[in-house]
Amino acid sequence: MTTKPFNSSNSFTVINPGMLCTVQDNGRFKQAHLGITNGGPADKYAYTLANKLLANKENAATLELSFGGLVLQANCHTSIAVTGAKVPFSINGQVKDNWQNYKVAPNDKIEFGYANEGCRVYLAVTDGFKVSPQFGSVSTVVREKIGGLNGDPLKAGQQLTVSKTEARPLLRLCETQIPTYKDEITLRVVTGYQASEFSSVQFNKFYSSVYEVSQQSDRMGYRLVGPSIKSDMSQMYSEGISQGAIQVPPDGQPIVLGNDRQTIGGYPKIGSVLSLDLNRLMQCTAGNKVNFEPISIHLAHNLLLLAKQQLNQAKLIQVQS
Repeated sequence: MTTKPFNSSNSFTVINPGMLCTVQDNGRFKQAHLGITNGGPADKYAYTLANKLLANKENAATLELSFGGLVLQANCHTSIAVTGAKVPFSINGQVKDNWQNYKVAPNDKIEFGYANEGCRVYLAVTDGFKVSPQFGSVSTVVREKIGGLNGDPLKAGQQLTVSKTEARPLLRLCETQIPTYKDEITLRVVTGYQASEFSSVQFNKFYSSVYEVSQQSDRMGYRLVGPSIKSDMSQMYSEGISQGAIQVPPDGQPIVLGNDRQTIGGYPKIGSVLSLDLNRLMQCTAGNKVNFEPISIHLAHNLLLLAKQQLNQAKLIQVQS
Protein backbone atom coordinates (compact mmCIF):
# COMPACT_ATOMS: atom_id res chain seq x y z
CA MET A 1 0.00 0.00 0.00
CA THR A 2 1.45 3.38 -1.02
CA THR A 3 0.75 6.62 0.77
CA LYS A 4 -0.30 9.69 -1.11
CA PRO A 5 2.41 12.42 -0.95
CA PHE A 6 1.56 15.65 0.84
CA ASN A 7 0.26 18.27 -1.53
CA SER A 8 1.45 21.60 -0.14
CA SER A 9 -0.83 23.45 -2.56
CA ASN A 10 -3.91 22.23 -0.63
CA SER A 11 -2.95 24.08 2.50
CA PHE A 12 -2.25 27.24 4.45
CA THR A 13 1.22 28.08 5.72
CA VAL A 14 1.56 29.45 9.25
CA ILE A 15 3.75 32.56 9.03
CA ASN A 16 3.07 33.77 12.58
CA PRO A 17 1.08 31.57 15.00
CA GLY A 18 -0.06 34.44 17.20
CA MET A 19 -0.37 34.20 20.98
CA LEU A 20 -2.25 30.90 21.22
CA CYS A 21 -3.85 29.30 18.17
CA THR A 22 -5.18 25.74 18.26
CA VAL A 23 -7.24 23.38 16.11
CA GLN A 24 -10.71 22.73 17.55
CA ASP A 25 -13.81 20.78 16.58
CA ASN A 26 -16.91 20.19 18.73
CA GLY A 27 -14.85 18.37 21.34
CA ARG A 28 -13.86 14.96 22.65
CA PHE A 29 -16.55 13.06 24.52
CA LYS A 30 -16.97 9.70 26.32
CA GLN A 31 -13.27 9.67 27.28
CA ALA A 32 -13.45 11.06 30.82
CA HIS A 33 -12.98 7.57 32.30
CA LEU A 34 -9.49 7.72 30.79
CA GLY A 35 -8.82 11.10 32.38
CA ILE A 36 -9.16 12.85 28.99
CA THR A 37 -11.18 16.06 28.98
CA ASN A 38 -13.39 17.27 26.12
CA GLY A 39 -11.59 20.36 24.76
CA GLY A 40 -13.55 21.95 21.91
CA PRO A 41 -14.34 25.61 21.17
CA ALA A 42 -14.35 27.98 24.14
CA ASP A 43 -17.11 29.99 22.42
CA LYS A 44 -19.39 27.39 20.86
CA TYR A 45 -21.67 30.01 19.30
CA ALA A 46 -18.89 31.74 17.36
CA TYR A 47 -17.39 28.39 16.32
CA THR A 48 -20.74 27.10 15.03
CA LEU A 49 -21.44 30.26 13.02
CA ALA A 50 -17.98 30.16 11.43
CA ASN A 51 -18.79 26.73 10.01
CA LYS A 52 -22.35 27.71 9.16
CA LEU A 53 -21.11 30.61 7.02
CA LEU A 54 -19.30 28.02 4.86
CA ALA A 55 -22.04 25.37 4.89
CA ASN A 56 -19.61 23.06 6.69
CA LYS A 57 -20.51 20.04 8.77
CA GLU A 58 -21.27 20.93 12.38
CA ASN A 59 -18.06 19.27 13.61
CA ALA A 60 -15.62 20.69 11.04
CA ALA A 61 -12.13 21.52 12.33
CA THR A 62 -11.45 25.25 12.74
CA LEU A 63 -8.74 27.41 14.26
CA GLU A 64 -9.33 29.07 17.63
CA LEU A 65 -7.09 32.09 18.07
CA SER A 66 -6.66 33.68 21.50
CA PHE A 67 -6.16 37.47 21.46
CA GLY A 68 -4.62 37.69 17.97
CA GLY A 69 -1.41 37.93 15.98
CA LEU A 70 -2.04 35.04 13.56
CA VAL A 71 -0.66 35.39 10.01
CA LEU A 72 -1.36 32.75 7.34
CA GLN A 73 -0.57 32.37 3.66
CA ALA A 74 -3.11 30.61 1.46
CA ASN A 75 -1.71 28.07 -1.00
CA CYS A 76 -5.00 27.25 -2.74
CA HIS A 77 -8.33 28.61 -3.90
CA THR A 78 -10.88 28.21 -1.09
CA SER A 79 -13.08 30.21 1.31
CA ILE A 80 -12.58 31.24 4.91
CA ALA A 81 -14.93 32.63 7.55
CA VAL A 82 -13.99 34.65 10.64
CA THR A 83 -16.15 35.03 13.76
CA GLY A 84 -15.75 35.72 17.46
CA ALA A 85 -13.88 38.54 19.17
CA LYS A 86 -13.70 41.95 17.56
CA VAL A 87 -10.24 41.93 16.00
CA PRO A 88 -8.57 43.79 13.10
CA PHE A 89 -8.44 41.33 10.20
CA SER A 90 -7.14 41.77 6.66
CA ILE A 91 -6.52 39.88 3.43
CA ASN A 92 -3.55 41.22 1.44
CA GLY A 93 -3.66 44.38 3.55
CA GLN A 94 -7.34 45.08 2.86
CA VAL A 95 -9.34 45.32 6.11
CA LYS A 96 -12.28 42.91 6.30
CA ASP A 97 -15.31 42.49 8.56
CA ASN A 98 -15.80 39.61 10.97
CA TRP A 99 -18.87 37.33 10.85
CA GLN A 100 -18.53 36.96 7.10
CA ASN A 101 -16.84 34.59 4.64
CA TYR A 102 -14.30 35.45 1.95
CA LYS A 103 -12.67 33.79 -1.05
CA VAL A 104 -8.90 33.39 -0.94
CA ALA A 105 -6.39 32.43 -3.61
CA PRO A 106 -2.78 31.16 -3.68
CA ASN A 107 -0.30 33.59 -2.05
CA ASP A 108 -3.04 35.57 -0.31
CA LYS A 109 -1.88 36.78 3.11
CA ILE A 110 -4.37 36.65 5.99
CA GLU A 111 -3.44 38.76 9.02
CA PHE A 112 -5.01 39.32 12.44
CA GLY A 113 -4.27 42.17 14.79
CA TYR A 114 -5.18 41.98 18.48
CA ALA A 115 -8.69 41.78 19.90
CA ASN A 116 -10.23 44.88 21.43
CA GLU A 117 -13.55 43.25 22.40
CA GLY A 118 -13.56 39.61 23.50
CA CYS A 119 -10.51 37.37 23.16
CA ARG A 120 -11.37 34.23 21.11
CA VAL A 121 -11.45 34.35 17.30
CA TYR A 122 -12.52 31.50 15.00
CA LEU A 123 -11.25 30.90 11.48
CA ALA A 124 -13.03 28.24 9.45
CA VAL A 125 -12.20 27.00 5.95
CA THR A 126 -14.33 25.20 3.37
CA ASP A 127 -15.09 21.69 4.70
CA GLY A 128 -12.69 22.18 7.62
CA PHE A 129 -8.98 21.64 8.16
CA LYS A 130 -7.75 18.10 7.58
CA VAL A 131 -6.32 16.77 10.86
CA SER A 132 -6.10 13.19 12.13
CA PRO A 133 -8.42 12.65 15.11
CA GLN A 134 -7.28 11.24 18.44
CA PHE A 135 -9.84 9.58 20.70
CA GLY A 136 -12.61 10.64 18.34
CA SER A 137 -11.72 14.34 17.97
CA VAL A 138 -9.13 16.72 16.55
CA SER A 139 -9.57 19.23 19.40
CA THR A 140 -6.28 20.39 20.88
CA VAL A 141 -5.83 20.15 24.64
CA VAL A 142 -2.34 21.50 25.28
CA ARG A 143 -2.24 20.30 28.91
CA GLU A 144 -2.80 16.71 27.73
CA LYS A 145 -0.66 17.03 24.57
CA ILE A 146 -3.49 15.63 22.51
CA GLY A 147 -5.29 16.63 19.29
CA GLY A 148 -4.45 19.24 16.67
CA LEU A 149 -0.88 19.19 15.41
CA ASN A 150 1.09 17.11 17.95
CA GLY A 151 -1.06 18.37 20.81
CA ASP A 152 0.49 21.84 20.64
CA PRO A 153 -0.54 25.34 19.59
CA LEU A 154 0.36 26.23 16.00
CA LYS A 155 3.98 27.03 15.18
CA ALA A 156 5.53 29.13 12.43
CA GLY A 157 6.26 27.15 9.27
CA GLN A 158 3.59 24.50 9.78
CA GLN A 159 1.26 23.52 6.97
CA LEU A 160 -2.49 23.34 7.61
CA THR A 161 -4.03 20.97 5.10
CA VAL A 162 -7.56 21.71 3.89
CA SER A 163 -10.16 19.05 3.11
CA LYS A 164 -11.52 20.73 -0.03
CA THR A 165 -10.17 23.47 -2.27
CA GLU A 166 -13.34 25.18 -3.40
CA ALA A 167 -14.95 28.55 -2.80
CA ARG A 168 -18.34 29.17 -1.20
CA PRO A 169 -20.96 31.85 -1.95
CA LEU A 170 -20.17 35.07 -0.11
CA LEU A 171 -22.33 35.38 3.01
CA ARG A 172 -22.43 37.42 6.19
CA LEU A 173 -24.37 37.02 9.41
CA CYS A 174 -27.28 39.37 10.05
CA GLU A 175 -26.09 42.22 12.32
CA THR A 176 -28.78 41.58 14.94
CA GLN A 177 -27.32 38.12 15.58
CA ILE A 178 -23.72 39.27 16.03
CA PRO A 179 -22.91 39.18 19.76
CA THR A 180 -21.16 41.94 21.66
CA TYR A 181 -18.57 41.02 24.28
CA LYS A 182 -19.06 43.30 27.27
CA ASP A 183 -16.77 44.14 30.19
CA GLU A 184 -19.53 43.26 32.68
CA ILE A 185 -21.69 40.14 32.35
CA THR A 186 -24.27 38.20 34.33
CA LEU A 187 -23.92 34.41 34.37
CA ARG A 188 -27.03 32.29 34.94
CA VAL A 189 -26.40 29.36 37.26
CA VAL A 190 -28.21 26.06 37.80
CA THR A 191 -27.60 25.20 41.45
CA GLY A 192 -26.33 21.69 42.18
CA TYR A 193 -26.80 19.19 44.99
CA GLN A 194 -23.80 20.60 46.89
CA ALA A 195 -25.45 24.01 47.15
CA SER A 196 -26.86 22.79 50.48
CA GLU A 197 -23.28 22.78 51.79
CA PHE A 198 -23.31 26.60 51.68
CA SER A 199 -25.22 28.52 54.34
CA SER A 200 -27.95 30.95 53.28
CA VAL A 201 -25.60 33.82 54.19
CA GLN A 202 -22.84 32.46 51.91
CA PHE A 203 -25.35 31.58 49.19
CA ASN A 204 -26.81 35.11 49.18
CA LYS A 205 -23.35 36.67 49.32
CA PHE A 206 -22.31 34.73 46.22
CA TYR A 207 -25.33 35.86 44.19
CA SER A 208 -25.21 39.49 45.35
CA SER A 209 -21.47 40.01 44.77
CA VAL A 210 -19.47 41.22 41.78
CA TYR A 211 -16.31 39.31 40.88
CA GLU A 212 -13.37 40.23 38.67
CA VAL A 213 -11.73 37.92 36.14
CA SER A 214 -8.18 37.27 37.34
CA GLN A 215 -4.98 36.96 35.33
CA GLN A 216 -5.09 33.22 36.15
CA SER A 217 -7.84 32.46 33.65
CA ASP A 218 -7.57 30.27 30.57
CA ARG A 219 -9.30 27.43 28.73
CA MET A 220 -8.99 25.23 31.86
CA GLY A 221 -10.96 27.60 34.03
CA TYR A 222 -11.70 31.19 34.98
CA ARG A 223 -10.48 32.17 38.43
CA LEU A 224 -12.49 35.01 39.91
CA VAL A 225 -11.53 37.53 42.57
CA GLY A 226 -14.06 39.02 44.98
CA PRO A 227 -15.89 38.35 48.25
CA SER A 228 -14.81 35.03 49.75
CA ILE A 229 -17.40 32.24 49.88
CA LYS A 230 -17.13 29.56 52.54
CA SER A 231 -18.61 26.06 52.42
CA ASP A 232 -19.78 23.96 55.39
CA MET A 233 -18.01 21.01 53.74
CA SER A 234 -14.52 20.60 55.17
CA GLN A 235 -13.47 17.70 52.94
CA MET A 236 -14.87 15.50 50.17
CA TYR A 237 -13.85 12.75 47.82
CA SER A 238 -12.82 13.76 44.30
CA GLU A 239 -15.60 13.29 41.78
CA GLY A 240 -16.34 13.94 38.11
CA ILE A 241 -16.85 17.60 37.23
CA SER A 242 -18.72 19.18 34.36
CA GLN A 243 -17.87 22.05 32.08
CA GLY A 244 -19.20 25.24 33.66
CA ALA A 245 -19.08 23.90 37.22
CA ILE A 246 -18.32 26.58 39.83
CA GLN A 247 -15.80 25.21 42.31
CA VAL A 248 -15.17 26.95 45.61
CA PRO A 249 -11.66 26.11 46.90
CA PRO A 250 -10.50 26.78 50.49
CA ASP A 251 -9.59 30.42 49.72
CA GLY A 252 -13.27 31.05 48.85
CA GLN A 253 -12.53 32.50 45.39
CA PRO A 254 -14.80 30.80 42.79
CA ILE A 255 -13.39 29.00 39.74
CA VAL A 256 -15.61 28.42 36.69
CA LEU A 257 -14.33 25.35 34.87
CA GLY A 258 -13.81 25.47 31.11
CA ASN A 259 -13.23 23.13 28.17
CA ASP A 260 -9.77 21.97 29.21
CA ARG A 261 -10.60 21.37 32.88
CA GLN A 262 -9.40 18.28 34.73
CA THR A 263 -11.94 15.44 34.72
CA ILE A 264 -12.23 15.12 38.53
CA GLY A 265 -12.05 17.55 41.42
CA GLY A 266 -12.41 17.63 45.18
CA TYR A 267 -13.78 21.12 45.87
CA PRO A 268 -17.48 21.79 46.62
CA LYS A 269 -19.51 23.22 43.75
CA ILE A 270 -22.23 25.78 44.29
CA GLY A 271 -23.69 25.21 40.81
CA SER A 272 -22.96 25.23 37.10
CA VAL A 273 -23.00 28.10 34.61
CA LEU A 274 -25.50 27.81 31.76
CA SER A 275 -23.54 26.82 28.65
CA LEU A 276 -24.92 29.78 26.68
CA ASP A 277 -23.38 32.13 29.23
CA LEU A 278 -20.16 30.13 29.43
CA ASN A 279 -19.55 31.18 25.80
CA ARG A 280 -19.57 34.81 26.94
CA LEU A 281 -17.39 34.17 29.99
CA MET A 282 -14.74 32.50 27.82
CA GLN A 283 -14.59 35.73 25.79
CA CYS A 284 -13.78 37.74 28.94
CA THR A 285 -10.31 39.06 29.73
CA ALA A 286 -8.59 39.92 33.01
CA GLY A 287 -10.35 42.74 34.83
CA ASN A 288 -13.81 42.10 33.36
CA LYS A 289 -16.64 41.99 35.93
CA VAL A 290 -18.89 38.98 36.57
CA ASN A 291 -21.95 38.43 38.72
CA PHE A 292 -24.24 35.41 39.06
CA GLU A 293 -28.00 34.79 38.91
CA PRO A 294 -29.69 31.49 39.92
CA ILE A 295 -32.15 29.87 37.49
CA SER A 296 -34.10 26.62 37.53
CA ILE A 297 -33.07 23.62 35.46
CA HIS A 298 -36.42 23.87 33.65
CA LEU A 299 -35.69 27.44 32.56
CA ALA A 300 -32.18 26.37 31.52
CA HIS A 301 -33.67 23.64 29.27
CA ASN A 302 -36.08 26.13 27.69
CA LEU A 303 -33.31 28.68 27.08
CA LEU A 304 -31.14 26.02 25.41
CA LEU A 305 -33.98 24.87 23.15
CA LEU A 306 -34.76 28.46 22.13
CA ALA A 307 -31.07 29.18 21.43
CA LYS A 308 -30.78 26.02 19.32
CA GLN A 309 -33.80 27.05 17.26
CA GLN A 310 -32.40 30.56 16.75
CA LEU A 311 -29.03 29.14 15.71
CA ASN A 312 -30.65 26.79 13.19
CA GLN A 313 -32.53 29.76 11.75
CA ALA A 314 -29.54 32.11 11.74
CA LYS A 315 -30.00 34.63 8.95
CA LEU A 316 -27.14 34.59 6.45
CA ILE A 317 -27.17 37.45 3.93
CA GLN A 318 -25.72 37.20 0.42
CA VAL A 319 -22.85 39.60 -0.22
CA GLN A 320 -22.16 41.07 -3.63
CA SER A 321 -18.61 40.21 -4.81
